Amino acid sequence: MEKSGQRILMGNEAIGRGLVEEGCTLVAAYPGTPSSEILSSVVSFAGETGATIHTEWSVNEKVACETALANSMAGRRSAVAMKQVGLNVAADPFTRATYLGVTGGFILIAADDPGPHSSQTEQDSRLFAHFAKAPVFDPSSPRESREMVGEAFALSEKYEIPVILRPTTRICHARQNVHCGPPVPTEQKADFRKDPGRWVATPQFLTGLHRRLNDKLDRISEEPDHDPIFYAGDGSRPGLCVVASGVAFAHARELLQGLGPAGQIDLYHVRLAYPLYRPFIGKIRENYEKTLVLEETDSVIEMQLADSRIRGRRSGDVPRQGELTPDVIEEALRTFLDLPAMPAVKPLKKGVRPALCAGCGHRAAFYAIRETFPNGIFPSDIGCYTLGMNFGAVDTCHCMGACISQGAGFYHAYAADGGTFPTIVVTIGDSTFFHAGIPGLINAVFQGARFILVILDNGTTAMTGHQPTPQAGIRADGKSGRKISIPGIVRAAGVEFLREVEAYDVPEVQRTLRDADAYIRAPEGGVAAVIAKHPCIVDRKARAAQPAYRMRITEECIGCRACIEEFECPAIVFDEDQNRARIDLNRCIGCGVCRHVCPAGAIVSDEEMRGSDGGPFRGGKR
Repeated sequence: MEKSGQRILMGNEAIGRGLVEEGCTLVAAYPGTPSSEILSSVVSFAGETGATIHTEWSVNEKVACETALANSMAGRRSAVAMKQVGLNVAADPFTRATYLGVTGGFILIAADDPGPHSSQTEQDSRLFAHFAKAPVFDPSSPRESREMVGEAFALSEKYEIPVILRPTTRICHARQNVHCGPPVPTEQKADFRKDPGRWVATPQFLTGLHRRLNDKLDRISEEPDHDPIFYAGDGSRPGLCVVASGVAFAHARELLQGLGPAGQIDLYHVRLAYPLYRPFIGKIRENYEKTLVLEETDSVIEMQLADSRIRGRRSGDVPRQGELTPDVIEEALRTFLDLPAMPAVKPLKKGVRPALCAGCGHRAAFYAIRETFPNGIFPSDIGCYTLGMNFGAVDTCHCMGACISQGAGFYHAYAADGGTFPTIVVTIGDSTFFHAGIPGLINAVFQGARFILVILDNGTTAMTGHQPTPQAGIRADGKSGRKISIPGIVRAAGVEFLREVEAYDVPEVQRTLRDADAYIRAPEGGVAAVIAKHPCIVDRKARAAQPAYRMRITEECIGCRACIEEFECPAIVFDEDQNRARIDLNRCIGCGVCRHVCPAGAIVSDEEMRGSDGGPFRGGKR
């Protein structure tokens, strides 16, 4: 049933609502914080309003972009959502799309992560837009994010050009009242019109297409609709102004109001960050002696203003890295306005580092890997398993899928020296394997690399919100899809050594790893693959289905802290007064894996204490 009116929505939900209401017919995405909730919101709102929209969690951002682009070529409104580093994966199809143009409105939503909070880099997608020559909207609030969806579609269709919508973490996850209405009726029908000179575009056509693209950007930069919004000061500080975009504008406006009369200066809100409204550039140069530019994360607006009187990231008046939090912006404003510095703030107490959940199968697998190969080399990947670094079982983490190629690279580096090579254990998650691991695996097998690949299979894309993988056979809208087998793909890639093991069974994982190590060193060896399986413990159904033991630490504990420092389960804490470890039963889920960790055999279950489980475990490390 259709629901209209004011609703409190998260920024990503507001974007999802906008896509539904503005007649988008296909939304593809790959999950990644801070963008992950956009697609799930589209699914929810489409069901609520009765809108017909194809939604999919694509295997990666490149595939998502290409799928949505084809829908746009057929004349239908399309969108693709990803985080900022995902835009790198989609770079090939997107940069070509600006040359070729689109037919139906096309929006690429790139959620940037200043800070960063959960990303490899502080990449600014507005710079990518400048590089790709695509207009980019920079929302300052969840409500504005929703409004910009409609504006982006309109601009895209008017000029037949892809448009980027660039919310940042604070916008994606903030909440605000947003007006919700019914979807706009659309009569869009698929109608792909063949035009090889455009859609195929061999080099002979590219110069002309590039010329047309530049002309489009020139015309967009002259549209009065894109003139930054002006908030006039009281005239007491002529020659000074602030130009801001995104959440930095929202912070700056509040802070200037809080500074009282000293803060009553001219303020401009830039909504279309690229191309910047050309008459505005002239206005700033003619009317102001000093202009402070506040923008995340790089100097896109500052670069376009291009004047020695501009103050910002390039001039050093604004930090060149890190998130523009309110305190950072206030300091920049006070310096710009020649006001007293902010009072010193006592630094916050250092927090506890992130850790894998109690009962996570990845912890058991990482422990087994490190104990089996204490001198090994451990490339890993993006996801929960990055936290394997806490156990000394992750040595590199680069980008999606890179660990497999790096495993091959490490092998070839040592093989060139002759003699024995170190054991290389590559770890990658099931979702990341589908995303970017398959080409690297095929290449490694073909090039004769020798390493152990451990695929940590928890049946979901855990870190970003438990989106299903192709192996699960569940699509974004909950409908069934054909299951894609990871073992089948591994075998098809030419891997001859393949074992599947239960991640919780540490002794068995260790035996399997030793067998794999023997294989990669045998004359006929190559890449060995081990799939360590255990459902994500956050999945309530999976958790309820597994046995649960009541764990305890006996008097045999010697206070060595091995369970704390080498296993790092949140459910095991150390009592300094008693000089011994203890189980926090409020956190313990009873997986029992910790039994394999204690060198003194002091960690047991009640069942073992009673002898109902084969007697007390006293094997120590294995």
